Amino acid sequence: MKLATLCYVIDKKSNSTLMIYRNKKQNDYHEGKWNGLGGKFEPGESPEQCAIREIEEESGLKVRSVIMKGFITFPLFDGKDDWYVFLFTTDEFEGKLIDSPEGQLEWIPNETLTEINLWDGDKIFIPWLFGDKFFSAKFNYKDGEFVDYSVMFY
Repeated sequence: MKLATLCYVIDKKSNSTLMIYRNKKQNDYHEGKWNGLGGKFEPGESPEQCAIREIEEESGLKVRSVIMKGFITFPLFDGKDDWYVFLFTTDEFEGKLIDSPEGQLEWIPNETLTEINLWDGDKIFIPWLFGDKFFSAKFNYKDGEFVDYSVMFY
């Protein structure tokens, strides 16, 4: 079992979201895809601490707080482990973008977020991040291909 976070940094002024094009790490399961920022928990971290740390490590931006928008289970996502992912947004940040060790950072207009090369499941849940309800979902993939999903909104 892997615990991870995904955070979507939103710039309200430009109506865009910071995304990362994964193209720098060796043997990256996400290579060639756009993702939100985030990653695996370190020992003792809360979901919020993990999200804030990952945002700074991957982008150079400092955030004080994040808002948990949902939780997604990805059974055997990488063919080996179940991934449990806490999803966050933030629109309060400061600093300058760095040359990320994970990939190319880019502000993507919110109206075109689901048109870039995302995992198929991301195209489904990204619009939920902009809604008012908390969600808990399960997204099933087999051999890297999207199969189906289920969701509850609260």
